[in-house]
Amino acid sequence: MAKDRKEKKGAPQEEQRPPEAARHSAKEPPRLKQRFRQEVAPALMKEFELNNPMAVPHLEKIVVNMGVGEATQNAKVLDPAVGELAQITGQKPVITRAKKSIAAFKVRAGMPIGAMVTLRGDRMYEFFDRLVNIVLPRVRDFRGVSTKSFDGRGNYTIGLHDQLIFPEIDYARVDKLKGMNVTIVTTARDDNQARALLRHLGMPFRA
Repeated sequence: MAKDRKEKKGAPQEEQRPPEAARHSAKEPPRLKQRFRQEVAPALMKEFELNNPMAVPHLEKIVVNMGVGEATQNAKVLDPAVGELAQITGQKPVITRAKKSIAAFKVRAGMPIGAMVTLRGDRMYEFFDRLVNIVLPRVRDFRGVSTKSFDGRGNYTIGLHDQLIFPEIDYARVDKLKGMNVTIVTTARDDNQARALLRHLGMPFRA
């Protein structure tokens, strides 16, 4: 018996393979991220005569902000906004609070006034892809977005009037329309570079 135990102890162990599901669980990069690397980045290098690939402008983050003014009177109205923003972005929102008191609006510093999500990496690319290819075309009488909404530092903000243009939202469960701002932050040196970046990524600018 002791000899058998010794032989088993010295025998080479079989290679432990991961479960089938684990070996195939790796998620592929978003299609827009792949397109940026393969098509957009080379096009921008040529357009702006850039020699260093690190100088190519790219998306840094996307901030989705939903203001809920009624929350100053009733904090519970924030719950639907938080839930809808989570559905839209696939990420848990954070509550935004007033930075200073405004007596005319009965707002005190620190009061909850909305919800916000900051998207980076794959979720950022996935959201941008859905925004330009699915969400914006659902806007009634859509003719493109303005080219004048840049801030002078290469960042772009779109104002959306309601959350129903997102297919993730069940309009039968919506108690009130809520607008939001989508701010696209880029590493571009100026608005011209940022405009070219967003155009190559599919942003439907108005002619």
